[in-house]
Amino acid sequence: MKTNREERKAQAVEFMMMLGIYGPYINEFIEHDKVCVFERFIGFEIGKEEAELRDKLREIEQERNCTVYAITHETFGFGECYSLLIVTDEDSDWDKLILGIGDKHRCYAYVWNKDDDRRSEFGFVSIQSFGGGIERV
Repeated sequence: MKTNREERKAQAVEFMMMLGIYGPYINEFIEHDKVCVFERFIGFEIGKEEAELRDKLREIEQERNCTVYAITHETFGFGECYSLLIVTDEDSDWDKLILGIGDKHRCYAYVWNKDDDRRSEFGFVSIQSFGGGIERV
């Protein structure tokens, strides 16, 4: 069944807890809709200088009627990438959007290749949790 933003947000909070994300980051998401960006397990707020990332987040949420709950940042040989972890609008998919136990998970995401947008795509990424943060591995 199709869901609204509040239902997706509640599910996103559950996913964040499954990933072991640091409580204050979860609270900022709940109270102020702030999505944390993680790089090497360290979380930070999307700053003013990352306006392009903020625009991409909003674009994906509006076009796909989904909710982004966390972002990882990494650089590969093929480009600078942001993995936007998402909750889709179809609640029947939710049990498949994050799989794993302990500190290793497979999460559904939109991977934005900032250097070559044609290489951006939806799919699953491997996520490692540690000390309240996450990293794509």
